[in-house]
Amino acid sequence: MKVLVTGAAGFIGMHVSQILLARGDQVVGLDNLNDYYDPQLKHDRLARLTPNPAFSFVKMDVADRDGITKLFAEQRFDRVVHLAAQAGVRYSIENPHAYIDSNIVGFTNILEGCRHNGVQHLAYASSSSVYGGNTLMPFSEHHSVDHPISLYAATKKANELMAHTYSHLFGLPTTGLRFFTVYGPWGRPDMALFLFTKAIIEGRPINVFNHGKMIRDFTYIDDIAEGVVRVLDRTATADADYDPNQADPARSSAPYRVFNIGNHAPIQLMSFIEAIEQAVGLEAVKNFMPMQDGDVPATHADVEELAAWTGFKPAMPVPEGIQRFVAWYRHYYRV
Repeated sequence: MKVLVTGAAGFIGMHVSQILLARGDQVVGLDNLNDYYDPQLKHDRLARLTPNPAFSFVKMDVADRDGITKLFAEQRFDRVVHLAAQAGVRYSIENPHAYIDSNIVGFTNILEGCRHNGVQHLAYASSSSVYGGNTLMPFSEHHSVDHPISLYAATKKANELMAHTYSHLFGLPTTGLRFFTVYGPWGRPDMALFLFTKAIIEGRPINVFNHGKMIRDFTYIDDIAEGVVRVLDRTATADADYDPNQADPARSSAPYRVFNIGNHAPIQLMSFIEAIEQAVGLEAVKNFMPMQDGDVPATHADVEELAAWTGFKPAMPVPEGIQRFVAWYRHYYRV
C-alpha cells in the first residue's frame, strides 16, 4: 500500500513507519519539524527512515490547507495514519492557539484530503486524556468522555467527533486510537521517563507531582506501533447491531471505531521512578509537588475491544521497557 504517515519524525510516527516499510509498504512521511522540543531528535529519527527507497519525506504543516489538498491529490494514498498534532497537556494551557491550528484545523485538512481522494481507511491519534474527570477504572470506550480537563484533551475529543461525522456523511472509514502514556527509545524529551532519566544521570532533582500519588498505564512504544498497524489493516465498518435508542460511545452505524491502546497494567508513579533508578544505577533526589493543572491522578486502559478487533494486546513489562529506554538514552547521548 501507499500510506501517508503524518508526524513521521515524531516518536510514534517513526516506529509506525519502520513497521510499514519493513513489510514492503510505500510510506510518505509528513512533518513540520517544529521546535516544541529539540528538532535534532526529529532529524535523527528521520535519518532512520530516509535510507529506505520506499520512504519519502514531505516537510509540511497539516494546517497548510492548500499544501495538504495538493499532496492528497497528487499522491493518491491508499491509507492514512494521522499522528501529527501539537502534543502536551500543560503546554495547551499556555499556548491554546497552537492546539487549534494543529489539532483542529490540521485534522480537518486531513479529513478533507481523505474524503476527496478515495482513502480506504484513516487511523488517527486520540488520547487517554479524553477521559478527563472520569474516575471509574479501567477506562472503557463505552464510557462517556464529555468532561475534558485540558484543551489538549478537548481537541482530541473533538477529533473523534469530527471523524464520526465524516464516517457518517461520506462513508469514510475512521479509527481513533486512545494512547496511554507511551514510553520507550526515541521518546519525547518532555515526557516523564525522559525528564527523570536525564535529571537523575545529571544529579538534579526530579519533580514528582501530586506528591507521588499518581498511577499511569505506561505503554511501550513497540506495542503502540504494532497496535496502530494492526488497526490500520482492519478497516472500520458499521456496527450492524448498533441501537440508536441505547447510544453507546464505542458503537456506530457509521464505519467508525475508537480503541484504547494501553498496557492494561497501571503502576504507581513511585514504582516507575524506582525502576528508573535501578536501570540508571543512581537514586533520584525527589522534589514532591502538588498536582498540575490539567493532569489526572490515574489512568488505566481496558483493552478488550482492541484485542477482540485485532487479536493484539500490549504486553511489555514496564521495568524491561525502562531498561531499553535507558540503554538507548546512554547510547544516543553518549552518557
